[in-house]
Amino acid sequence: MRIKTVRTWDDELWQGASPLYLESFGEKGAKPVHIIKNMFAQGIAELHVGYNESLAVAMALTGKLVSDKVMIIDYLAVSKKERGYGLGKQFVDYLREKAASEGYGKLIIEAESEDTPDNKRRIHFWQSCGFFLTKYVHHYIWVPETYHAMYAPLNDDSRMVAGEDLFAYINTFHRLSFRGSGKKKVE
Repeated sequence: MRIKTVRTWDDELWQGASPLYLESFGEKGAKPVHIIKNMFAQGIAELHVGYNESLAVAMALTGKLVSDKVMIIDYLAVSKKERGYGLGKQFVDYLREKAASEGYGKLIIEAESEDTPDNKRRIHFWQSCGFFLTKYVHHYIWVPETYHAMYAPLNDDSRMVAGEDLFAYINTFHRLSFRGSGKKKVE
């Protein structure tokens, strides 16, 4: 798989990634495109698109909190037709290596915490990629789902990290994502 990463908004790259994004998150949890563009305008996002030949088969949208040395995987999707072949793990490995090479100390994701087969499968996937599940369950006021934070340490600091601390980073990223976008988001 060949992966292309951009730090500025790229309409053509988004056209390849958006079907994967919408297939996975369109009905539940997708950020509107104007918010994603706002994230790029603020310099806090990167878009990563994985290709087999010329076909986009995986995508990720990551957030960067440079001063905190934290990278957040905001969204990650693999084409339904391509799942089960290791592309997701390969993509996460790429993101981990990229984050570590840029000096980030942690890679963070949030995973839905409701005890369902799909959520268990997702958490197992992230654990198979080296992420640790925290016990804390976070309740947002604007969505009904509850979430766990998961993290992968990227340096020698192997101390356990509390979910509450990870959600402080996640909430900062969400606030920045919506800042100046014309819509206010409240916790």
